[in-house]
Amino acid sequence: MAKKSWMERDKRKRATVAKFATKRAEMKANGDYAGLAKLPKDACPVRLTNRCRLTGRRRGFIRKFGVSRITFREMALSGLIPGVTKASW
Repeated sequence: MAKKSWMERDKRKRATVAKFATKRAEMKANGDYAGLAKLPKDACPVRLTNRCRLTGRRRGFIRKFGVSRITFREMALSGLIPGVTKASW
């Protein structure tokens, strides 16, 4: 499990991106790059990383389910994800 501080930092970044999203889009449309540079660095959506909703792990993230590969495997084997079964041939 990731540190709580990393997960909280990610939440804070997501809130900042949402707060400045309309302002950033407006400035980009007008070509005001000097104004964009004055906004907080965390207002840029490129700085966001995908993290597992349950554990906070950032590597091995599966977008469709929003969890890491390890959490996905545990949930699939315990039958928590409908329609997903272990392959065997």
